[in-house]
Amino acid sequence: MKYTPRQGETNFNVSPVSVWRELLILLGGLAVIIAGLYLLMGFAVDLTAERISPEFEARLGRIISPRFPLVGDDDPRRLCLQELVDRIQEKCVHLPYHFKVMLAKDPRINAFALPAGVIVVLTGLLEKAESENELVFILGHEMGHFAHRDHLRRMGRSLVLLAAVTMVFGPDSSLSDLVAGSLGLAELNFSRRQETAADEFGLRVLKCFYGNTCGADIFFSKIPATGDPGRFGHYFSSHPQNRRRIAHLRDLGASNCPPGSLRPLADCLAGK
Repeated sequence: MKYTPRQGETNFNVSPVSVWRELLILLGGLAVIIAGLYLLMGFAVDLTAERISPEFEARLGRIISPRFPLVGDDDPRRLCLQELVDRIQEKCVHLPYHFKVMLAKDPRINAFALPAGVIVVLTGLLEKAESENELVFILGHEMGHFAHRDHLRRMGRSLVLLAAVTMVFGPDSSLSDLVAGSLGLAELNFSRRQETAADEFGLRVLKCFYGNTCGADIFFSKIPATGDPGRFGHYFSSHPQNRRRIAHLRDLGASNCPPGSLRPLADCLAGK
C-alpha cells in the first residue's frame, strides 16, 4: 500500500482570523474609549467652567494673548470702542468683569472673547461696520460668551481633546490628527449652539441700549460669501450659516430699520 500524506485540516502557522479585522477591532475599541473619555471630561469641563473664580480666570488672561498684532492702547479707535463697551456694561450688562477691548490689525471680519473679560476686535470688522447699532450688537454678542462662560468651555474642551488623543497615539502621530479632526467635528455643533445663544444675548443688549433691535441683522448681510459657511458648510463650521442667523434674529424680533434710524459711528470709529 502506497502512503500518501494529507494536509492537516488546521494550519497552525496561519491565524484563522484576519489581521486587518483584528486591527480594525483594536482601533475601533480605542476610538470608543477616547470618545467616552472625551465626553466624560467634557462634561467635567462644563461643570468646572461654572465654578472658575474671577481671580483664576485673570491668571489665564495673563497667560493667553491674541495671535494678532495689536494697535496701541492709546489708538483713538480702541479708546472709542472701550468707551462704547463701558457704556454698554454700565447700562445693560452686569457681569463680574471689567471688559477691556483690544483692537488687532487683521483684515478678517471677526471678534472674539478671551479670559478675564478681554474682547478682541479685528480691524476688518471695524472697517465693515457702518453704524453704532451694529457694533453694539457685536459687542453684546461677545459679552454673551462671557455670560455663558463659553470662552472657558472652549478652552477646556480643546485641552481635553488634545490630552486624550496624545495619551493614546502620541503627539506626532498622523492617526492622532485623524482622530482629533473627527472629534473636532462633533465639537463644532456645541460651538454653533454657543454662537446662537450669544446672538440672542446680543439682541437683548441692543434692545436695552436703544429701546429697539434695529440693526441686529444688518451686519451679517455684509459678510462676503467667502466668510459664510453656506447651506451645507455650516455643519463643518463653528458659526451658523449667515442666512440662518439673520432668520433666527428676525424670528426673535430683530426689527428692520427705516432710513435714518441707525445711529452713525463716532468719527473716531469711522476713521475721520
